[in-house]
Amino acid sequence: MAVPPSYADLGKSAKDIFNKGYGFGLVKLDVKTKSASGVEFKTSGSSNTDTSKVAGSLETKYKRSEYGLTFTEKWNTDNTLGTEITVEDQIAKGLKLTFDTTFSPNTGKKSGKVKTAYKREYVNLGCDVDFDFAGPTIHGAAVVGYEGWLAGYQMSFDTAKSKMTQNNFAIGYKTGDFQLHTNVNDGAEFGGSIYQKVSDKLETAVNLAWTAGSNSTRFGIAAKYQLDKDASISAKVNNNSLVGVGYTQTLRPGVKLTLSGLVDGKNINAGGHKLGLGLELEA
Repeated sequence: MAVPPSYADLGKSAKDIFNKGYGFGLVKLDVKTKSASGVEFKTSGSSNTDTSKVAGSLETKYKRSEYGLTFTEKWNTDNTLGTEITVEDQIAKGLKLTFDTTFSPNTGKKSGKVKTAYKREYVNLGCDVDFDFAGPTIHGAAVVGYEGWLAGYQMSFDTAKSKMTQNNFAIGYKTGDFQLHTNVNDGAEFGGSIYQKVSDKLETAVNLAWTAGSNSTRFGIAAKYQLDKDASISAKVNNNSLVGVGYTQTLRPGVKLTLSGLVDGKNINAGGHKLGLGLELEA
């Protein structure tokens, strides 16, 4: 078996069917460019149609592949500055170290995080440390895989309170056109998802969630159909009768348009439905 995914990426194929191709209530523009010197620029801006709040971000990334180094600078309209330095496959094959810091000039708040990840065949390990004046928080995760079967564990430990704040388990099975994922979070939240690639054009997904102490079960069904090489349509519905539809069209190489809409099936005449428009430019 190849390297298993990280814990956060377990069940990713099903999540993508439910999340990608939609942008309800937003008018969004994403621009990606790359300079001749190899610096990558990513600019994103969005306007919330309900609140009229405008948000934006700017990210620059520079890679030195021969040294396994990546430098990333980030800024957003909340006036938060971020710096990230990544070293990969230098100290040991499969080992990735990341140093991540953020600073807010308005409030003077600072934060820092050290991330480590180690991946080889059959195993994917991760350990992150959030630094805080009261005491660091340690996040750990491990995923092992064998012949398509996957098992993962994720935890968070607050050293200031000497308390376990997160304790999650997951089991999954993965083949080329089928994925099954189940998880238990903190012994109280149960979830699962199924992903199937029915054909070269059609992908489907189902997710379920249940909370201990509650009689209600949440579930949803989603599908994505590739109309042609430049266009696709997505649709999803959940047990609250929320129906989402998305249409993605590649207008030309590097230009992608996304239209989406969310309809409340229980209150069709009451309004409150949401539309979304997204445009992605890449050069």
